[in-house]
Amino acid sequence: MRNIIYILFFMGAVLHAQTKMSTAESATLKAKVKTQATTIKTLLSDFTQYKHLDFLSNDIKSSGKLSFKSPDLVKWEYTTPFKYAVLFKNETLFINDEGKKSNIDIGSNKMFKQLNTLIINSVKGDLFDENEFDITYFKDGANSKVYFSPKDKKFSKYIKAFQILFNEMGDVVELKMIEPSEDYTKIVFSNRAVNTNLSDAIFNQ
Repeated sequence: MRNIIYILFFMGAVLHAQTKMSTAESATLKAKVKTQATTIKTLLSDFTQYKHLDFLSNDIKSSGKLSFKSPDLVKWEYTTPFKYAVLFKNETLFINDEGKKSNIDIGSNKMFKQLNTLIINSVKGDLFDENEFDITYFKDGANSKVYFSPKDKKFSKYIKAFQILFNEMGDVVELKMIEPSEDYTKIVFSNRAVNTNLSDAIFNQ
C-alpha cells in the first residue's frame, strides 16, 4: 500500500511539473522566442553536455564553450575532459581533435546540411517550422519545454526528436537530442552572453 502511495505521489508530481500548453500559450511563446531570435547577432555561452547511452550506468559528461556569430558561424569547443573543437563555417565542418585537423563538406551532404541548420536554429531558439516538425508545447514549472519531431523520414532515422527548454525570458537553457534508440545528448547552457563583440579569430579553423 505504501509503495502505491509513493507511485501515485510521483506521478502527480510529474504531471504537475509538466502540463500541455493551450494554443494561446504556445502562440505567445513562439512570438516571444522568434522575436528574441531575430535580435541575436552573436552568442557566447558555457555548456555542459551529457551523453546518455543505455548500456552505460553513468552519462558521459563533458563541458566547454559555444560561440555563435550570425548568420551561420557555430563553434563548439570542448575543454573538459578533453580538448576538441567543431566549427561549422562556409558549408564545411572543421574538426580539431587535440591538434589533429580534418574537415567535411556539408554543402554536398543533405543530412549534414540539415543538421547544421538545426544546430544554428536550436542555438537561436528558432526551430518553429511546422513544415519540418511535429511540435508540441508544455509548461515545465516556470519554464517552457518544446518537443520537435522531424517529419523527414530519412532524417528521423538518425534523430527521433529534439527537446528545447526555454526560460521565462525565452532563452534556450537546455537542448536535448534523442536518437531512435532512445540514447540522447543533453546540453545545458550557462553564463549566456548575447551580442557581445566576438572576434573573427574565434572562428578560424
